[in-house]
Amino acid sequence: MAAFVFIGVPSLKSMRDMLLASGAVSVHHAPVFGLVCGLLGFDSETSQRTYMFIAMRDIISAATNLNLVGPLGASVLQHEIAHVAEKLVKKWMNRAIEEAHQTSPLQDTIQG
Repeated sequence: MAAFVFIGVPSLKSMRDMLLASGAVSVHHAPVFGLVCGLLGFDSETSQRTYMFIAMRDIISAATNLNLVGPLGASVLQHEIAHVAEKLVKKWMNRAIEEAHQTSPLQDTIQG
């Protein structure tokens, strides 16, 4: 998707073409997100904070879509838990790729 959105970044298209041609496309969202942010010139800290913001926004959006909270309540909730998200970013920032893991791959697949 990023290769189609950011047409001015030819390395994204090259990367996509290479991965598709290899037949071994097994990329995960977080590393690809980081790669795209890096290619766009974002620094590591900004990329990690942006990823956390998007994850938080998506969860709150799902709660809104399920009528668990209204739109104004969602905004209040996002504001109220922003400090928690910031603590999580600081706690997990700049981890080595070897530390990446998935504790519930089936659940993560189904929820996506």
